[in-house]
Amino acid sequence: MASQALLHLPWLSCVCVCMVAVAALLASPAAAGDPTVGFTAVRLSESNFVLQRPYDVPGGDRYRFDGGVRQLWVLSSDKPHDPHSNTSPRTEIRMTGYDYSSGVWQFEGYGYVPSGTTGVSVMQVFGAGESATTLMLHVYDGELRYYSQRVVEGNIYDRWFGLNVIHDVDASRLTVFVDGVKRLRVPGCGGDSHYFKFGVYTQHDASSCMESRWKSIRIFRKDYY
Repeated sequence: MASQALLHLPWLSCVCVCMVAVAALLASPAAAGDPTVGFTAVRLSESNFVLQRPYDVPGGDRYRFDGGVRQLWVLSSDKPHDPHSNTSPRTEIRMTGYDYSSGVWQFEGYGYVPSGTTGVSVMQVFGAGESATTLMLHVYDGELRYYSQRVVEGNIYDRWFGLNVIHDVDASRLTVFVDGVKRLRVPGCGGDSHYFKFGVYTQHDASSCMESRWKSIRIFRKDYY
């Protein structure tokens, strides 16, 4: 009888409803945000994807595009991308057609770095005031880093990760999202012309072979009215 009476108490009904609501909230994972909200995607064709590779090997020896996945690799012993360059070996895609000097621009893609690859840049915003780049994302021992310094994302090996890089030129600010979560905000480095690159570009203490894979590459800009 006592238990039946309790079931008719209004406060107990409220408590039960609240407990159910809280349990449902805790059970459902928090959704990652969409960094592209408020941006407009630009139109891309294959002509916007320009390959830079060691100058003495055919493109097919360092690059493969199959099933929507771009696979890029380079050896630490490779030549530069140009016979007149003193830069380190690279196999990168240079995004063309959308160089920019003002406004807010965004790179989006899904990256994959196989275990063993280390000492390499996998994405960069090219162009700066006193250096070549405004932002570089390096991989060292399974960590995605801002240059060789701050860790942006750990445990990066052997999994697809979503990457969004927003460059607000006028505010001189860059923001990096991994899987929809903001992981980095840093000031810009000046410069009057910028563009996006991705792939593999040798840095210090590099592995003998470096590789990254990319898919679903998009570029966005923010329109002001």
